[in-house]
Amino acid sequence: MPRGDGTGPGAGGRGRGQGRGGGVPAVNCVCPKCGHVQAHQRGKPCTQTLCPQCGAMMVRQ
Repeated sequence: MPRGDGTGPGAGGRGRGQGRGGGVPAVNCVCPKCGHVQAHQRGKPCTQTLCPQCGAMMVRQ
């Protein structure tokens, strides 16, 4: 029976999520040639990103 506190049948209570950010750490892409670092773009692998400074393929940091 619900008690008005968010614990219905099988609900187990509140606060079962990962919290803010969903538990995903920030990831950067880095150029192995010149060392330039930039933020990773969601949905685009670092290996498909060209370095804006030297044109080399970036890698995940």
